[in-house]
Amino acid sequence: MAKQKSKSGEAHKAPPPQPESGATPDEAYTIGDPGAFARNMVRVGMQSQRLLSDYLKRQATRTGNEPGDPLNITGAFMDLLRGLVADPAVVMEAQFQLWRDYMGLWERTALQMLGGKPAEPVVEPARNDKRFRDKDWQENQIFNFIKQSYLLTANWVQNTVEKIDDKLDPAARQRVQFYTKQFVDAIAPTNFVLTNPEVLRVTLQSNGENLVKGLDNLLHDLERGEGQLAITQSADAFRIGENIATAPGKVVFRNELIELLQFDPATKEVYERPLLIFPPWINKFYILDLRPENSFIRWASAQGYTVFVVSWVNPDAKLAEKTFEDYMREGIFAALDAVNTATGQKKVNCIGYCIGGTLLSATLSYMAATGDERVNSATFFAAQADFSEAGDLKVFIDDIQLDALEQQMKDAGGVLEGSRMATTFNMLRANDLIWSFVISNYLLGKEPAPFDLLYWNSDTTRMPEATHLFYLREFYKNNCLSQGKLVLGGKKLDLSKVKIPIYLQSAKEDHIAPYRSVYKSTHLFGGPIRFIIAGSGHIAGVVNPPSAHKYQYWTNDAFGGESGKPYPATVEAWQSGAKETPGSWWPDWDAWLSRLSGEKVPARKPGDGKLKILGDAPGTYVKVKA
Repeated sequence: MAKQKSKSGEAHKAPPPQPESGATPDEAYTIGDPGAFARNMVRVGMQSQRLLSDYLKRQATRTGNEPGDPLNITGAFMDLLRGLVADPAVVMEAQFQLWRDYMGLWERTALQMLGGKPAEPVVEPARNDKRFRDKDWQENQIFNFIKQSYLLTANWVQNTVEKIDDKLDPAARQRVQFYTKQFVDAIAPTNFVLTNPEVLRVTLQSNGENLVKGLDNLLHDLERGEGQLAITQSADAFRIGENIATAPGKVVFRNELIELLQFDPATKEVYERPLLIFPPWINKFYILDLRPENSFIRWASAQGYTVFVVSWVNPDAKLAEKTFEDYMREGIFAALDAVNTATGQKKVNCIGYCIGGTLLSATLSYMAATGDERVNSATFFAAQADFSEAGDLKVFIDDIQLDALEQQMKDAGGVLEGSRMATTFNMLRANDLIWSFVISNYLLGKEPAPFDLLYWNSDTTRMPEATHLFYLREFYKNNCLSQGKLVLGGKKLDLSKVKIPIYLQSAKEDHIAPYRSVYKSTHLFGGPIRFIIAGSGHIAGVVNPPSAHKYQYWTNDAFGGESGKPYPATVEAWQSGAKETPGSWWPDWDAWLSRLSGEKVPARKPGDGKLKILGDAPGTYVKVKA
């Protein structure tokens, strides 16, 4: 029988550490102190009763406006059911295959338990699946059987769904695949005390202290989330402006939507044209300034750029009616005016990251339509303009879910609470960002270690209702910008009119802005374009300093840029001739941008120009908690 590979594995970003193991197999699964174990189980029971009571109280106080199924999961599985009914032969064939695989597993396990030679496994985890790294998943016959049973079932479920998919429309297919994956990840044996060897050993050896502590952690996270589970992913060991977001600089401009930060120069001379960065307002700007050693802001300053960064406000109900056009006018246009006032430069090089890049794309099209030439070049970090292949986030975009989201935002005073966005992004990598912490925090009873990236990930921001719904409907759902149908400021936007040089950065494992989606922009803009694919994902693919000597990036000089040759229709055609370079892509970008940045001039310090200093970086907006 051919050995299978699991489809459901994902790499942990911050896996809980292995417990110390020196006990014999018999000792490892023996209760240390039965009396202490019994007392702790009583405590667990009492805590569990409190959890259940609190849950029932919250259910009883739910308002009638709250949708019962805001993610439209029922609709996804109704689509699946219709597909199954339409093709019963597929189900019968799949059931026979599962039965045959189980029989093979039973046979091999029985022979091994009777003293036979170790048998080749029927199925193995994917190479990047860290859930089954404990030695007993391989060495203990019972847990090995549990593991393989799960993997067989998980593969069977996902394979069966894939065979039904051709009966569904593309949107339904994507939803069904996504929630099927969520389901098989949730039922993994690693997520339960009795079927996780590491958790079971710790429970027995600590007399259940881990479960008591784990329930305390769970109660803390529920209280922190005001009834919603807000998983603690990092120890609260960071202070913005003290040991994170510490690049030296000043706040030089402020309005209702932005604070503009100008950072201190790191060289005696700087390029004539300043650099203005628009990060996503879904998160906070200091992803580009976590620590000195991985700070893009510090690195760019060290290359001789005068760096300005927009720090978006964390909006409350007073800003609920701020529109996407407001973000263009009070965000991008206000920042461009301020940079001009501070430096005297009429042309600026810009960077847009994620949704900040989408806003920048739309704004550049508006500027092209109005003859505004203040932007000299644009770089896009993991940013999409064509949303036809926008990845798993599209699972959350349909009329039912958007209507439910609108109601939730109205109930919250006109904003989307940051915790809801965080939950959505965590679901995209559930094994990494949910289940690994369920095991570590709640089952093993551990405290999370300090981790700057995960601290930033949990430092959420709110979304104003008008802007967020416009973004989801006009970009994600209707894909208006790429089709020339989007109207902003009374102008119909046409990206082909944007003739300035463009640098498109994408990442091979990006699950939020997939590289296939970013690549589509090579056929949208009308000027010279340089496209690259970096290693890793949406964050590490961007924040990868040269000093780290990590990952790689791919380029293909046969297309775009100086070659003048149009990009091929598919990214696969581009990849066929791409060159791989080890390490960070930042120097490639610097080589590209430096040629567009003018002569060197004496370094500018915040306050040298006509803008007054309003305070120290990182400013006040970034410190507002959602």
